[in-house]
Amino acid sequence: MNTEEKNPQTEEETVAEPETEQPEVQAEKAKKDKGGFGGKKAKAEKEEMQKKLDEAEAALKKQKDQLLRTAAEYDNFRKRTEREKASIYTDATAAAVQEFLPVADNLERALAQQECSVEDLRKGVEMVQAQLMKALEKLGVAEMGAVGEAFNPDIHNAVSHIDDESADENVIAQVFQKGYKMGDKVVRHAVVVVAN
Repeated sequence: MNTEEKNPQTEEETVAEPETEQPEVQAEKAKKDKGGFGGKKAKAEKEEMQKKLDEAEAALKKQKDQLLRTAAEYDNFRKRTEREKASIYTDATAAAVQEFLPVADNLERALAQQECSVEDLRKGVEMVQAQLMKALEKLGVAEMGAVGEAFNPDIHNAVSHIDDESADENVIAQVFQKGYKMGDKVVRHAVVVVAN
């Protein structure tokens, strides 16, 4: 027998089998590997990202709070403006009515007179009209649309045209109803007849 012949059983015994590690052991080694230089870097990056996330969340919370405050302030402003507008309208109307109340009082007094002459009645009506014109003047209301005034379609309403030799062309020849304006705003257009 040849001494060089090897026993198959012995050969198997001499071949080292590769070591297979348990999963728990592999995980433990991986943890140890991360603990080195690469693990510290990853941990630092994670902490930096967490810090940025916290800052972003804080900024978002601050912006949301500011937005809610702005929305509430706008809502309060809108409501306050509506109340003020209604109050201004009421105050302006009350001021206008207050100017006309003496006129109404004098008309009531005139109607309460049982016995008066036509001349006295006419005099009383003229006084009330003067009082009314004074009240309109106080409110800044002015008459417009007098005879001889140049016709302006923006403030006059022409209901007819007449041929009149004595009047200039395109002037008011007759006024059916006076017009009134407050500053540049037309309150009522004058109803007129225009000469050609």
